Amino acid sequence: MICYRCGVEAGAGKRCPSCGADLRMFHKVIRISNSYYNQGLQQAGVRNLSGAIESLKRSLKFNKNNIEARNLLGLVYYEMGETVDALSEWVISRSYQPEDNPANRYLDDIQTNRGQLETINQTIKKYNQALHYCRQDSRDLAIIQLKKVLALNPKLVKGHQLLALLYMQDGRLDLAKKTLRNAGRIDANNTMTLRYLKEVNARLKESGASKKPKEDDLISYQSGNETIIMPKRFKESSLGSTLISIVIGLIIGAAVTSFLIVPSVRSKVNAEAQKKLLEASDMVSTNGQTIKQLEAQIEELQGDLEEEANNNEKVQDQIGTYEKLLKAYVAYSSGDTVTAGDALEEVDTAYLSKSAKKIYKELNAEVQEKYLETLYNEGYSYYSNGHYEDAIGCLQKVVDEQEDYGEGNAAYYLAQAYRKSGDLASARPYYQYVIDNYPNTERARTAQNYVDAQE
Repeated sequence: MICYRCGVEAGAGKRCPSCGADLRMFHKVIRISNSYYNQGLQQAGVRNLSGAIESLKRSLKFNKNNIEARNLLGLVYYEMGETVDALSEWVISRSYQPEDNPANRYLDDIQTNRGQLETINQTIKKYNQALHYCRQDSRDLAIIQLKKVLALNPKLVKGHQLLALLYMQDGRLDLAKKTLRNAGRIDANNTMTLRYLKEVNARLKESGASKKPKEDDLISYQSGNETIIMPKRFKESSLGSTLISIVIGLIIGAAVTSFLIVPSVRSKVNAEAQKKLLEASDMVSTNGQTIKQLEAQIEELQGDLEEEANNNEKVQDQIGTYEKLLKAYVAYSSGDTVTAGDALEEVDTAYLSKSAKKIYKELNAEVQEKYLETLYNEGYSYYSNGHYEDAIGCLQKVVDEQEDYGEGNAAYYLAQAYRKSGDLASARPYYQYVIDNYPNTERARTAQNYVDAQE
């Protein structure tokens, strides 16, 4: 087990062998976190996904570095159709443990599958559109959008729940019950699903009871050993009256057919013939216009496809930017200023939200000074020990960021490192910088001698 104070392997002892920190409470916290992880694993195994989410969140509350719990939480979110939440958990997991982490495989599988990214993007758009229709009380349009969402992502539990709620409002209880059962197959013990299902069953029971005949509308009597139950208004008819009713109905039907239906059918046939003739003539005259409209639609669709492809690339760039910001934060928190500074240099702030930009600015301000100081000290140490290539790598970053760092010392030692590594052409601009900006100093005189010797 890693010591929380010094980061050294501490084993299972009560105290850290390196710094002497008391590890008893730390061991207890780790055990609690693992216990909640095991509970979440069992719940996920029986498809109690919402319960598994709560258990895994508690596990991470006790130990945010529990990589197994965080990866499993991402898998549970993914199984419920919450792909964005799953990606967030895996990105955080990869930031805490970049190597030998299953989250790398999960993220690569999604990011390399452009079709899946497109599906995720379309699902989010259509679900948000459905919510917009619900707020406008356009339930029919919302139902259509949700059906499209579930066709793209059948595991989206909240999509099933919202569709069932709309069916309940429209009185289509059988469809609501079927939709909730589909949600239950994904997440067996989801509280909201069970609550909606209870409401649907209660309404179905009420509607079924209202359709049964009331006892006041029925009469019963004994016929031998049998009890006959029949409505009060039921009347038995004789065979003669039944035949008379049939004959009268046939006569009336024939009369209606002769005087009403046949003329109307003829006039309808004539009208349909005239209508088709007009449509044929219109079709001939409008074919050219139709072809132009179809060509315009094809161009529009091609433009939409190009736009969606660009959107997918932007999503990938945005995910990469947040990964670098998280990597910088984790590295800075663990005291690795150089890694934090390198990661911050690769962050593209154009993809960050307002809150993320604020975090970036605060973190960059804290890291920048320590970053340059650490790089300069490492570069000077490499230079002093004769590792000139390593010295160039560190000092070049310092000079690129702040050319006058250390009152020109960074530029001077960078030039020295280039010269001693045999690259006189790269050394000369930095010697010249020292000569021009720090005249009458020992470094300037030394730099001038090397420049003169090269000439």
